[in-house]
Amino acid sequence: MAASSQAGFTSPPITPLPQRILLVENSRTFTTMLRAAIEQRLELPVSVASTLAEAGELLEREQGWFLVLTGLVLADGDRDHVVDYFVSRGLPTIVVSGVYDEDLRKRVLQQEIIDYVLKNTPGSVDYLVWLVQRMERNRRISALVVDDSPSARSYAAALLGMYGYHVTQAGDGPSALHALEADPAIRLVIVDQEMPGMDGVELTRRLRALRARDKVAVIGISGNSDPSLIPRFLKNGANDFLRKPFSREEFFCRVSQNVDQLELIGTLQDLATRDFLTGLPNRRSFLEHSQRQLGRGQGSVAVAMVDIDHFKHINDSLGHEAGDQAIRAVASVLQGHTRPRDISARFGGEEFCLLVHGLGDDASAAHFEQLRQAIEAIRLQIGENVLRMTVSIGVSRDPGGRSSLHQLITEADRQLYLAKADGRNRVRSMQLAPAATTGAATPARLHS
Repeated sequence: MAASSQAGFTSPPITPLPQRILLVENSRTFTTMLRAAIEQRLELPVSVASTLAEAGELLEREQGWFLVLTGLVLADGDRDHVVDYFVSRGLPTIVVSGVYDEDLRKRVLQQEIIDYVLKNTPGSVDYLVWLVQRMERNRRISALVVDDSPSARSYAAALLGMYGYHVTQAGDGPSALHALEADPAIRLVIVDQEMPGMDGVELTRRLRALRARDKVAVIGISGNSDPSLIPRFLKNGANDFLRKPFSREEFFCRVSQNVDQLELIGTLQDLATRDFLTGLPNRRSFLEHSQRQLGRGQGSVAVAMVDIDHFKHINDSLGHEAGDQAIRAVASVLQGHTRPRDISARFGGEEFCLLVHGLGDDASAAHFEQLRQAIEAIRLQIGENVLRMTVSIGVSRDPGGRSSLHQLITEADRQLYLAKADGRNRVRSMQLAPAATTGAATPARLHS
């Protein structure tokens, strides 16, 4: 289970996270169906055992276990013994049962298990696949619990730790804000209302000044029955609210639902701002981020337009799949050549654009020449053919950083046109004059 840190954030381990799942169940039909669903949808390895003895052999023989899904009816273990067998080994455990028994469910949930799931209900396989995916992803998410009560704070932190989150605890509002500023990996905050100095609603309001709703989910909690408390939390930026005392199941469902929504928002943002083929920022994202950076006036800046030479010939002779591979290969080199402050993007088709900061004349020339050479060195095996390619690069530079993005792109595009006209596979560069205007026309584009 994930560790909880009182003083600060416990960093996720650098070594690869365990991936193996152990499925313990005596129904061959169910295990075949669930195993196939997990392996196909999540690409996680699943091993199957029908008894505790077989499970023990697998645990001894293999390493890298992160989750157990177990039934309760096994030939060599009663219900309580089965659960204790895995929980006592520190393995996150999900119980899968074929019969609904409320007393059994309550008794099982009193132990440190993730969930109790009925396997013979409609959608049970889909739910279990989602649950496994949620547990796998939680290990990369940090959470913050804010409560002045050490026992209440530790209880919520222990639950989040059980579900795989890396947890930081804070006893008051100022400590919580400091923790949030110190750790950009925090995506979830549990905030109690009744705290001295700064209550939960005020903390939520201040927290929203640091992190937007699409970056951090905030769940308010309180035992106060005041009906105005929920809308106050929500209007000040909370995503959800839980009334104390809450059950473990409700807590897990609310937390998971809010984290799911954050991930969905992130996916939609990626679809809107990233190129689907290469993973690079798309044209729209490049223009927005570059405009913001140029507005800060950060000194010397250059824009480069990069275009794959004779790309139409690649598509016509080797097929569009080869063309896609060529674009991805160039994008990979481009990404490796992009420094932390710089921005690179796929502008469309076989064309890419870069915004580069802080390079003088000689450094700029060397930088883009190295990029051209790195792409020229690519060798792609396409069937029986080895694909080689070159690029033409047009660069516009402004040592003072006073030019507009439109000016820089227009001149870079003109230099690209000249590089193509000069024979391709070369870099053409121009320094913008201080009096450059925005009225320059973009030249007609040569075929690649």
